[in-house]
Amino acid sequence: MKEIRGNPLRLKSLNHISLLCRSVEQSIDFYQNVLGFLPIRRPGSFDFDGAWLFGFEIGIHLLQATEPEKLPKKTKINPKDNHISFQCESMGAVEKKLEEMGIEHLRARVEEGGIYVDQLFFHDPDGFMIEICNCDNLPVVPLVGEMARSCSRLNLQLLQHSQSKITPVIQQ
Repeated sequence: MKEIRGNPLRLKSLNHISLLCRSVEQSIDFYQNVLGFLPIRRPGSFDFDGAWLFGFEIGIHLLQATEPEKLPKKTKINPKDNHISFQCESMGAVEKKLEEMGIEHLRARVEEGGIYVDQLFFHDPDGFMIEICNCDNLPVVPLVGEMARSCSRLNLQLLQHSQSKITPVIQQ
């Protein structure tokens, strides 16, 4: 197979993410009943408690922490924190469902060239950040050469010369 430029390891897709949990059972409930993942068979040769779930073409592997009381608990919703993001069909329907379920969330909006992306951020039972968005509104534009290396500096300069377009709103 010929090496693909920019893909020296010949990666095909994201397979799974692994998350350390205080309670695998609580996390299964969250990922199944809030996000719609389905539990799948996990190899029996593992010598630790956990669960595998699958949905949206990716897996989530839940790993039971050996000392759950020592895991840090995040309470403040911070969109700049590590997170996984899912696109949805209707932001309004998602926000309504989060409110019905009593899940605290933060709403944000990003504007780029007249295109708006709405985002909802919230935590799983262990404080891992989840984002739901309509990010498919924003076109994917590859950067190459010097532009790719300087995109952070360019974005910083643009930010310094314009008002912030991100509007967070805490919802409970």
